[in-house]
Amino acid sequence: MSKQFAVIGNPIEQSRSPELHHKFAEKTGICLEYQKRLAPLDGFMPSMQSFFAGGGVGMNVTVPFKEQAFAACEHLSERAKIAKAVNTLWMQNGVLHGDNTDGQGLVAAIQALDWDLNNSSILILGAGGATRGVIYPLVHAGVKKIVIANRTLLRAEQLVADLKDYVAEAKITAMSLKELAGDFDFIINATSASLSGDALVLPETLQFKYAYEMAYGKASSFLEQAQARGVPHSDGFGMLVGQAIESFYIWNGVRPDLKDFL
Repeated sequence: MSKQFAVIGNPIEQSRSPELHHKFAEKTGICLEYQKRLAPLDGFMPSMQSFFAGGGVGMNVTVPFKEQAFAACEHLSERAKIAKAVNTLWMQNGVLHGDNTDGQGLVAAIQALDWDLNNSSILILGAGGATRGVIYPLVHAGVKKIVIANRTLLRAEQLVADLKDYVAEAKITAMSLKELAGDFDFIINATSASLSGDALVLPETLQFKYAYEMAYGKASSFLEQAQARGVPHSDGFGMLVGQAIESFYIWNGVRPDLKDFL
């Protein structure tokens, strides 16, 4: 009897999670079925509950339901509490557990590229949920300085205020996107600019050694600018695989090697 898993979202047809989890299962010899589950925008809770009531083992959560999943959990991991969003659900002794593996996925992807995070400085573009979800794992991987840059400076400042007590071992500050300047080891694009096609201009006053784009599968002006500078760069496919591996590990106790799937 194969274990049942699913990813829930709206829309959901674009999700590559089933493909990834079936590849992990093949590699590790675990018998599972993993399906896409489209929930109505107002129907996350009934859809999720019926999945677990029917014997489902674990569920990934994608947009727009990560905050609702967070609110539904009786037990949350530390990184989920900080992210205020959940992308991985499972039932344990009748209790709904939630975690957020996005940040660990990013860390694993960067490490798989052999880029050194230890004692590094990072500029993150954007102050939304994607940024909130990765700060804690980045600091735990050894990052010492993080600057969050956002169009609305107040939003970046609020995020810094929310997070700084959780990651006291690192220095976290805010900056406006209009004032981009400085010298960093990494620059990470967590804005939706690549998805919306908006141009994101990286001024000459900004220097960086590595560039990482959280989005994947689309042309990115951010990565084009990094390439023009001759800077090592990557899109977010590794992060996608990394977060999926972390979910797989939580559910099955086996962690596939990320490099096998890039």
